[in-house]
Amino acid sequence: MNLTPKEIVSELDKYIIGQAEAKRAVAVALRNRYRRSRLPKELRDEITPKNIIMKGPTGVGKTEIARRLAKLVRAPFIKIEATKYTEVGYVGRDVESMVRDLVEVSVRMVKDEKQHEVESKVKPIVDEKILNALFIAKLTEKGDMTDADLKAKIKDDYSAGKLEDVVIEVEVTEQPKPMGVMGGVAEINISDMFGGLLPQRKKRKKLIVKRARELLFNDECEKQIDQESVTTEAIRRAEEDGIIFIDEMDKIVGKSASNNSPDVSREGVQRDILPIVEGSTVATKYGNIKTDFILFIAAGAFHVSKIEDMIPELQGRFPVRVELENLTKKDFKDILSQPKNAITFQYASLLKVDNINLTFTDDALDELAELAEKENSTSENLGARRLHTLLEGLTEDISFNANGNHPMTDVVIDKKYVQNTFKDTNKKYDLKKYVL
Repeated sequence: MNLTPKEIVSELDKYIIGQAEAKRAVAVALRNRYRRSRLPKELRDEITPKNIIMKGPTGVGKTEIARRLAKLVRAPFIKIEATKYTEVGYVGRDVESMVRDLVEVSVRMVKDEKQHEVESKVKPIVDEKILNALFIAKLTEKGDMTDADLKAKIKDDYSAGKLEDVVIEVEVTEQPKPMGVMGGVAEINISDMFGGLLPQRKKRKKLIVKRARELLFNDECEKQIDQESVTTEAIRRAEEDGIIFIDEMDKIVGKSASNNSPDVSREGVQRDILPIVEGSTVATKYGNIKTDFILFIAAGAFHVSKIEDMIPELQGRFPVRVELENLTKKDFKDILSQPKNAITFQYASLLKVDNINLTFTDDALDELAELAEKENSTSENLGARRLHTLLEGLTEDISFNANGNHPMTDVVIDKKYVQNTFKDTNKKYDLKKYVL
């Protein structure tokens, strides 16, 4: 998908409110990838992505921007926390595992696409196997029917979806189990160690039709798909299109700049991350992958430490710096009403299952936005996550009492309803003006 930066920002606007500067930065970074792909190979190899580091409090949209960006272009994407990694020599996760995780995501993406391509070939084969298994399972209910009549009835019922929970016996490939975890770092798998040298074991299992269809579909797809081409394409996508989002970057930045006592462990993690971001080759079970052209987006609140406290070499690998702004009352109201996946729409959709038609008036949204702004300014700043807390409290009674055993009922949440629900919270703010 060759979107222009303006089109990328427009798509992000459907889900993320505000943060125009951050959206512009990621949009340009994404477009530059397309521009690079159109250049001659000699020049293309010289151009590396301009990695981005985002600074801003929690809940303002850092992770969501990166995640939506990857979804937009169907790029392999992983989000990791920098605090999960420890310096080489200590027990913990190896920083190279972030690249291996990215390759796993890429392999799953390519496999899903390939499965979709062969679906029309595989579906009749799977249906035939299930119908034969159903015939054997239903023989005891045959009665006076001929085999042909029983098969015809089973086929009609199966097509109508009436047999999804019937237990049948089918032969499926046995999935190898990992031998275990070594020091919390990696799982060892016999089939991975010996590749295709060991034949796949088949096992007869009793499963409901719905589950049997999934396993048989996967088995048949494995036969139809060229695994080598999947691996090659997955490695290429991870290398050329992969996005790694490193969250909590500020937690691995020591306070050496302020008190002259560097945290060796934190600085060690930074030094371990450096070659990955700089460009290196990482061995995975699918083959070697170069990290030179993976786009890295780092993020952190940087309340205590600063971006400038990072080791200079790592700072230099994140040339694009973006500061995300605190959310205002207007932002909160827009978040409640504008995005395609607005939180109010989510709650209304959930309650509709239990025959509650939930709607919010405009003044109710104003009141909620004001409450969110006040709570974030007087206590811990949770950004947009504060709205989840407020909406849970607001809809708790409705959710608890709804059971679906009644006709569709309209429930309107207005300003008065919000004020009554949070009257103790409002009282807290009224008392604050008397505290000196």
